[in-house]
Amino acid sequence: MPIQTADYLLQAHWQAPAQLHLAPNLSSWLLETDSLTARLKSKSSLFQVQLLSEAEYALPSRLQRELADAKRAVLREVILRCDQQAMIYAQSWLPLTTLQAIAPLAVLGEQPLGEFIFRHPALQRGPIELARLDSRRLGLHHECPQADIWARRSIFVLDQHPLQVVEAFLPQVYQL
Repeated sequence: MPIQTADYLLQAHWQAPAQLHLAPNLSSWLLETDSLTARLKSKSSLFQVQLLSEAEYALPSRLQRELADAKRAVLREVILRCDQQAMIYAQSWLPLTTLQAIAPLAVLGEQPLGEFIFRHPALQRGPIELARLDSRRLGLHHECPQADIWARRSIFVLDQHPLQVVEAFLPQVYQL
């Protein structure tokens, strides 16, 4: 199911935050420019990364230009949990060229991606875009009874090597 989920996310109606009117509790999370991992860790006594899948795929053509014309990438899906409760579903496209250049990204396992990239001295982040998603299309119905959820995406560049991160915010995160 990861590639169908990736296709769904690529086809979502992504918008610049300035085009939307967000409640303060939503914008506080959706527009966070620092590490979500660090923020979640500060709000819980037990933070966990649950690795759902990690596999190599041909990079969808929609992402090839944005990710330096990469052709193949690892698609990584995780759920970030605070005190065993799912808070964020995250999906990352890590081009093979990026993984070869920045080897620690290739062996993250259940380590948080955000923890690594926000410590990287040459981190650059592209604009944040937002979309409303159907949690059922992400396979999150057992974690989130509410179908309508917000997500954000952005491109990160580490030493001229790009990767894309999409994060879908489950409603319980706004209670932290």
